Amino acid sequence: MRSFAEQNPAAVFFYFLAVLLPTMFSSNPVLGLLAMAGAALFYVLLTRRVGAILFSLLFIPVFILINILLSHNGVTVLFIVNDTPVTAESIAYGACNGLIIGAVFLWFAVFTRIMTSDRLLYVFGTLSPKAALLLSTALRYVPLFSKQAERIRNSQRAIGLYRDGNILTRIRSECRVFSVMITWTLENGIITADSMAARGYGILSRRTRFALYRFRGEDLSLLLVSAALAAGTLLWPDSYTYYPAMTLLLSPVGTLCYGLLAFLPSAVEITQRIRWKCLLSKI
Repeated sequence: MRSFAEQNPAAVFFYFLAVLLPTMFSSNPVLGLLAMAGAALFYVLLTRRVGAILFSLLFIPVFILINILLSHNGVTVLFIVNDTPVTAESIAYGACNGLIIGAVFLWFAVFTRIMTSDRLLYVFGTLSPKAALLLSTALRYVPLFSKQAERIRNSQRAIGLYRDGNILTRIRSECRVFSVMITWTLENGIITADSMAARGYGILSRRTRFALYRFRGEDLSLLLVSAALAAGTLLWPDSYTYYPAMTLLLSPVGTLCYGLLAFLPSAVEITQRIRWKCLLSKI
């Protein structure tokens, strides 16, 4: 029994490409709703938290406000503010873009929890070992730097150097933390480079590689299902326009394919948990 996060990293990475690319390069409101719902459900199953979901929903009002200020196209005028028409089409377009950006943000939040640095190194290690090493190192240092910055901030607060006063006081305190972080980053980079050189990195032009991951039948099934559903989404797209008037013509095949694709990891996760509960009940 393996959950979705325990599948082969290559199959999981291909799934994220299949679910993200149609969403990122489309303004389809139906795809945006399905992507947001699928990502939100899977995020809750993984973390049992809703903070990232609420944050991703904030993109909708922000993009609505931006689009109202920048675009005044559309035939359905709702009201006029300072001789500036506010149309239903501009609100719908902004809401859809905010929904899609929020869905992409939430999918990447799921992506960072599943595709750890060792998994990315496994995926890209064969194609480009140097790029894989650079990517995994960058992903590792982002949370490491955040923790170190918080540690420095707490240390300076304990000795009275960091003060939470007005804006200028906080800026000076953060600049002091930033200065310490630059020194720590350079020192840590030198230590990492020396450690890699001591382990023989760069001596041989071709190095062997080892991974604990094995490509199994379940991984092949996930790869094929993801490819088939993504192909169905792209071959039978929905027809939609925002300007000058809103129109939406759904494609049942394309919508169904992307809906199944968006909820595929949640279905795998729920199925495995139900199977595990059934096995426990038989003990």
